[in-house]
Amino acid sequence: QDYTWEDHGYSLINRLYPDVGQLLDEKFQVVYNLTYNTIAMHCGVDTSMLRRAIWNYVHCVFGIRYDDYDYGEVNQLLERSLKIYIKTVACYPEKTTKRMYTQFWRHFKHSEKVHINLLLLEARMQAALLYALRAVTRYMT
Repeated sequence: QDYTWEDHGYSLINRLYPDVGQLLDEKFQVVYNLTYNTIAMHCGVDTSMLRRAIWNYVHCVFGIRYDDYDYGEVNQLLERSLKIYIKTVACYPEKTTKRMYTQFWRHFKHSEKVHINLLLLEARMQAALLYALRAVTRYMT
């Protein structure tokens, strides 16, 4: 909560490596905002709450929590098998199995599952960057 990408990480990385912050931010935003507005067979669905829940759950797994987010949404929107899959891919990718992939969201398209993977990997990258950049900030001050 006291060190976020938007408020701290982005500006520090831009100061250390000009233009890299912008490129990373664009990459995070593209993946975060990617949607066909469909879920399984339902069209015209606003998936922003689901995408935010996945992103924040990944950050939560790495110990990053935000005061302005209701983590009750995570439990409402992410079924147990999906949470197990997310945690395994984010923390122990070598233990991920095809069975785990097929267990969550059985009636969903593969493209939707791939999007979940993109979201969780980018959220993981951002979490790792936040830890590293926070350490750099502490070293510099």
